[in-house]
Amino acid sequence: MSKSVLIFDLDNTIYPVSSIGAKLFKTLFAAIEKSGEYQGDFETIKLEIQRTPFQKVAQTFSFSEPLLQECMAIHINLTYDEPMQYFPDYELVRKLPQTKFLVTSGFSKLQHSKIDNLGIREDFKEIVILDLQESDQTKKDIFEYLLEKYKLPKDAILIVGDDIKSEVQAGKELGIDTVIYDRLEKYSNTAYANRIENFAELEKFL
Repeated sequence: MSKSVLIFDLDNTIYPVSSIGAKLFKTLFAAIEKSGEYQGDFETIKLEIQRTPFQKVAQTFSFSEPLLQECMAIHINLTYDEPMQYFPDYELVRKLPQTKFLVTSGFSKLQHSKIDNLGIREDFKEIVILDLQESDQTKKDIFEYLLEKYKLPKDAILIVGDDIKSEVQAGKELGIDTVIYDRLEKYSNTAYANRIENFAELEKFL
């Protein structure tokens, strides 16, 4: 069955977090470095914060409770209010006729500011922000919600994201086809079959 519905991730799928990361997370990085109350390599933590939900990073690197609370306080009011640019090939996505949804994890205020600065809000039938500060739901839960709300047949859907352990895993568990958008070549040495580096390659999965 051809795909009539596309579900996209945001960070590192529609735009590169690295393009805003240093400026966006300047205060956060400074607080973490000053505290030193974590395990692991600081540069690795900085990298992970730009591609993994913060709460998961804090858990992985054993942030102390005071550091976690300080970082959460910084995050809650964090926004990005400067011009942003999506990946150039995202223009191809905008031209596709399929119904599109956006499902992203992160702090609501920050994710909304990114969406507005990218100018992509109108590209999607619905945008769902999975704010781990407010909910213990997973992307799998959100996908199930969309399936039910819009009565979507699973074989009509394609999920597109950059993280094998997040939206791709959730899609697999639900029996929904998935594609890894690996513009940053994070998975270039893996055998994952449904892997693309440019949205021009998406057509063969539709």
